[in-house]
Amino acid sequence: MTGALTDPAAIRLLLDRHGFRFSKAMGQNFLIDASVPARIADSVLAGPDSAVLEIGPGIGCLTAELSARAGKVLSVELDRSLRPLLAETLADADNTEILFADVMKLDLRALAEEKLDLPEKLVCANLPYNITTPVITKLIEADCFSRICVMIQREVAERICAGPGTKDYGAFGLFVQWHYAPELLFTVPPHCFLPQPKVTSAVIRLTRRTAPPADVRDEGLLFRVIRAAFNQRRKTLSNALSAAMPELTKPDCERILKLCDLDTNIRGEKLNLGDFARISNEITNFTDCNL
Repeated sequence: MTGALTDPAAIRLLLDRHGFRFSKAMGQNFLIDASVPARIADSVLAGPDSAVLEIGPGIGCLTAELSARAGKVLSVELDRSLRPLLAETLADADNTEILFADVMKLDLRALAEEKLDLPEKLVCANLPYNITTPVITKLIEADCFSRICVMIQREVAERICAGPGTKDYGAFGLFVQWHYAPELLFTVPPHCFLPQPKVTSAVIRLTRRTAPPADVRDEGLLFRVIRAAFNQRRKTLSNALSAAMPELTKPDCERILKLCDLDTNIRGEKLNLGDFARISNEITNFTDCNL
């Protein structure tokens, strides 16, 4: 059945038989290149001891590939009109469960503990473009997945993987990189989907870090500093920090940057996670000394 799930003619027959209509609001685009779901499933590195959470199975082409590799698959689908289609296409996938729910309303950590009861917990999905950032944020905050392999809009993938000094470098990418090591694996052009999206997709793999990439005393403050730097990225960091943090004057910020051996006119986009961690720690020291 797996090959038929990416054959355009077979897909149309399946959809017509069940009276299914694509929903733009849900960002539904089904893969019609059989090599793509196989490559995505290979990329998450699942095995018999792996339990995989999939988000948005569509008609099940990636789900079937995951089922053939992993010990268990739990697939969360918002569109209940897909229930009869998935019952048909995944009839032989005995290790797979479909949960019809809104992933954004689920407690993913509790769900993983209940349903993904194998040594390794993974995520693999073709994510709808309109929920990419909140879903990835939610997956990271669940703090229980060893690897997250997702197909997303290429521009978002590039932002997640971007390094200092590049146009795509920003706060969300640094949030992801603090918790996971990202890799951009390959791109997927629009003609691989039905219907065709207007943008190119990319597959990324996020591997959970065993320890943070830098020592930091206050993680919440670290991300407050990062957001300040990129909310006003045209400003120097000292100006951006003093504008975002009423407790610090511009001279305070300049002094803190000097203690970090950084130019007082530097912009946040030039700094790496280690630099931001040092700044955060110096702000904590400064605040402690001025209580």
